Amino acid sequence: MHVPDGFIDAPVSAATGVVAATAVAVSLRGARRELDERTAPLAGLVAAFIFAVQMLNFPVAAGTSGHLLGGALAAILVGPYTGVLCVSVVLLMQGILFADGGLTALGVNITDMAVVTTVVAYAVFRALVKVLPRGRRSITVASFAAALLSVPAAAVAFTLIYWVGGTTDVSIGKVTTAMVGVHVLIGIGEATITALTVGAVVAVRPDLVYGARDLRQRLKLRVNGALVDAPDPVAVPVAARSHRKVWLAGLVTSLVLAGGVSFYASASPDGLEKVAADQGIDQKTEKHASADSPLADYGVKDVDDARLSGGLAGVIGVGVTVVAGSAVFWAVRRRRTADDASPVSAGV
Repeated sequence: MHVPDGFIDAPVSAATGVVAATAVAVSLRGARRELDERTAPLAGLVAAFIFAVQMLNFPVAAGTSGHLLGGALAAILVGPYTGVLCVSVVLLMQGILFADGGLTALGVNITDMAVVTTVVAYAVFRALVKVLPRGRRSITVASFAAALLSVPAAAVAFTLIYWVGGTTDVSIGKVTTAMVGVHVLIGIGEATITALTVGAVVAVRPDLVYGARDLRQRLKLRVNGALVDAPDPVAVPVAARSHRKVWLAGLVTSLVLAGGVSFYASASPDGLEKVAADQGIDQKTEKHASADSPLADYGVKDVDDARLSGGLAGVIGVGVTVVAGSAVFWAVRRRRTADDASPVSAGV
């Protein structure tokens, strides 16, 4: 659902840029409460994984494909504020290096694909977790539903943005029907990927899943006939609960998906591209500012072999995204540490 340059007029693009910048600023502050020594490096990995899986377009209808948006997955794994930042990092890397998603439309894309999907998904996820039986299966079920609903929500958000600032005169009713219809189907794929990924991590390391942090129930002791909370157990040192194996497994998986499996992805246009062509909202599409990038269109320039070109581009993309994401999240984490250590925070 990457919106290219020219779909949305300049005033609305600027307005969504302000919305996106505000959301990122708020998320940078909120992420300080979500990130710790374990989750900071994992957040960078989540961004790289989303980048990799977004290369795997899957068929959803005749001549139409879809791909992961990632807001639900990121929010559940590392938290909603950090999730917004994860998807934003991915969109920035895609726009600058791979000419995917317009640079003037970056605000539209962050607002739609990072903010809307994350907010909707996490709200649905938390509501379901509260009413479902406590357990790992409920986390997976809630993840599926949250991801499923987040995709058509993003489609509706794009339609509203286009209604206000679209550059062509088309029937907004037809655009809405087409966008929601195809993105409900894409949402099923998104939900499946999200549920499988969250379920796999919860099964191995539930302590690393932000959305599963309430799974552990406090031990109750009976004292003088009354039940009271047991004292908190002695914390296990972070080193004893190393996340290194999980990080390496995630990185290898991302590299394999982007560097190899992506070659077999569907070549059909994604949901937005198909609707844009059918409904005529792509008439004023502009050439991407990074169209001449060495990695434009997810291929390495001057490498003639399509498999090798795409695979190298995918590997480079995963590497750049994990480095950029990790740098952002470590900086946020260090800022939190500095704030906690300041005299004001310490009450001095």
